[in-house]
Amino acid sequence: MAAEVADSGAFQANWPAPARVRTAITLRTMAGLSMPPFDACNLGARSGDDPAVVEANRAGLVGALGLPAQPMWLRQVHGNAVVDMDAAVRDAEFEADAAVTRSDGAVLAVLTADCLPVLLCADDGSAIGIAHAGWRGLAAGVIEATVAKLGAAPASMLAWLGPAIGPDSYEVGAEVRAAFLAHDATAAAAFEETRPGHWQCDLYALARQRLADIGVHRVFGGGFDTFSDSRFYSYRRDRATGRFASLVWLA
Repeated sequence: MAAEVADSGAFQANWPAPARVRTAITLRTMAGLSMPPFDACNLGARSGDDPAVVEANRAGLVGALGLPAQPMWLRQVHGNAVVDMDAAVRDAEFEADAAVTRSDGAVLAVLTADCLPVLLCADDGSAIGIAHAGWRGLAAGVIEATVAKLGAAPASMLAWLGPAIGPDSYEVGAEVRAAFLAHDATAAAAFEETRPGHWQCDLYALARQRLADIGVHRVFGGGFDTFSDSRFYSYRRDRATGRFASLVWLA
């Protein structure tokens, strides 16, 4: 839950993953060179920040977090494409919203500022995955696509839901609710009406439902709210803002 977050510049996912599965989630309070409104450790290359500053912030992660290599960044487009990094050119930036690997030292990453980062691993430590699940990607099946690309039995997988905007802070319109109900009418339980045509939306509940539907039942994390917690970037709160990273790798 949100209690996982310390006051340092990053924290680890709190889940019973194998020891070789390593994680880090950065905070905006992590040391970095970005100036307001992106202060301090903005890692988003398309957020409006100085590109050279973002590159410097990214370069500093290896030493600060003890990473085995630079993260393999994605060009996220709110879709459901998944890159298998074991079959990819490591120095390329792929247009996708999720990635998987079975190789030691490959650091998977997604950037968020209200959207939901989802970390996945096989319970024997043989494979890991990560997904960027805003409402569009979540509705489009990015979690299901990532689990499928991992190639392990869903029952053998663990999932961790990282920092995202919480249901008390996330009001959406009718089109968002309709997109989920078109897939599964029971998704209505994740929406609470606030005024005509508007609902509070629980991304965590929707993700847990999608995971359970495909057989992933060991799900941890959740309980964060990037909007109300200033240690995280939040696009809905600030508009002009940076992005923090969720990272997973095999050691």
